[in-house]
Amino acid sequence: MPTAVTLAGGTAAKEPYRLRWAGLAVLCLSLLIVVMANTSLIVAAPGMLRELQLTSADMQWIIDGYTVPYAALMLLFGVLGDRYGRRRALLAGLVVFAAGAVYGSFADSAGDVIVARIVMGVGAAVIMPATLSLLVAMFPVHERARAIAAWAATSGLAIALGPLLAGWLLESNSWGSTFLINVPIAAFAAIAALILVPASKADDLTRTDWVGGALSVAALGGIVYAIIEGFHFGWGTGVIATSIGSVIAAVLFVVWELRHPRPLLDVRRVADRTVGGACVSVLLLFLVAFGAIYFVAQQFQFVLGYGPLETGLRLLPLAVTVSLGAALSGRLAPRLGARVLVGTGMVAAAAGILTLTVTDGASGFTPFLISLLLLGLGIGLATSPSTDLIMGGFPDSDLGAAGGLNDTAVEFGGSLGIAVLGSILATTYHREISGFLDGLPLADLTGPMADQAAMAIEAAGDSVGGAAIVAEELAANPFAASYAQPLLDASSAAFAEAISSASLVAGIVLLIGAAAVTALLPRGLHTRTGSEAEIGH
Repeated sequence: MPTAVTLAGGTAAKEPYRLRWAGLAVLCLSLLIVVMANTSLIVAAPGMLRELQLTSADMQWIIDGYTVPYAALMLLFGVLGDRYGRRRALLAGLVVFAAGAVYGSFADSAGDVIVARIVMGVGAAVIMPATLSLLVAMFPVHERARAIAAWAATSGLAIALGPLLAGWLLESNSWGSTFLINVPIAAFAAIAALILVPASKADDLTRTDWVGGALSVAALGGIVYAIIEGFHFGWGTGVIATSIGSVIAAVLFVVWELRHPRPLLDVRRVADRTVGGACVSVLLLFLVAFGAIYFVAQQFQFVLGYGPLETGLRLLPLAVTVSLGAALSGRLAPRLGARVLVGTGMVAAAAGILTLTVTDGASGFTPFLISLLLLGLGIGLATSPSTDLIMGGFPDSDLGAAGGLNDTAVEFGGSLGIAVLGSILATTYHREISGFLDGLPLADLTGPMADQAAMAIEAAGDSVGGAAIVAEELAANPFAASYAQPLLDASSAAFAEAISSASLVAGIVLLIGAAAVTALLPRGLHTRTGSEAEIGH
């Protein structure tokens, strides 16, 4: 029986595990729902906004209630999976994730949805590193690059499949269905894991570095929280204090790990130029990817007027080219080496995001299609070899830590992308539309009408989605209908300028990152296995 197979220490058995490719499908399915849980909210957000009467702060923390525990806990949970069993960790994560999804589907307030998202984020933090560590444990060295390419392609597929599946559900169901759909998928993945995925753990891991774990959670959670809160809502005293505390925790974590005989994370390996360069690559690629999806989806829904399903369909080119790029990387890596593929992929992704700097208020779908195609191809080419280098930079007994490090880079990059690029987007949009809003003849209004007008102006200046909702209300009022189309035109032009500014910053950052990563990664570098990993490359 497959369940009797144990891959002790994360090392593949003498004979390759017979059901490894079927097991990989289960791991990819588990990964799929973790990523989809983030991207499906893109198209569910307008319905939630209207039904729950959410503020911009509510909406932000519905998104990031998932992100903070996800980023903060992955490293610790990856190591715990090594000690107590990686398949057990996968199953536990699927149960927690499904429980959060059930709660979210019945939520009727912003607070309940945020709680549900936090629970799902905790589950995702257990699932994500377990999928990578199990993958490396199941596959022999010569097949790992292909298996990781399939894993990376799944991430890209999920980025677009989340909005597509959510859009299809929202055609005839409420936003709660986008939570509930995760439950049968998680249940199927758990049952299939019991049948197809072997048990695996690190035999020599006899003690857990709980102090290091607590410091890592404080450092990562605090940094992600401060970035999100600071860029979106201002750098107040509490946010600054959190930032300082998280930096102190990070310094203490490094000092502690360097002195600990069995550290949670061997930070010397992270300082290895190969592992470090690969981590930077993953972080920057997902910074740009999540930031781009954040504003491209808004363009599709609020400016171009696509419905949820249409938005999901138009994000599919990204998924297709991520999968194509990952497949190509698996074939090209032995010939060209990881350094060439990672650098080329980052440059291609930068070219994709820089395409959006030429958009204006009249731009249709074409520039966004070109951008998504190039961005997806770049992510696919670079992510697979980068992940392989990170996993290969650690011994088999530390696969959970390696998976947690890779996934933390993914999620930390995504959080930075949405926070930093989203902040540039919001600031530029507000600046560009303020002139139009200030020119509206509302100064003579008094009483309740003045209050309603002030609320409408605030909403329209806050986001392009708010402007679309206000324009819809204006169009239904015979006394104000003449202002609806000018508002839509002004918001479209302002948002195009905002996209251009955010894309320029993202492209420059990615090009600088490509140069830095290419300099870090040694020439002639190919992927490495845990047994071949050495410090100081």
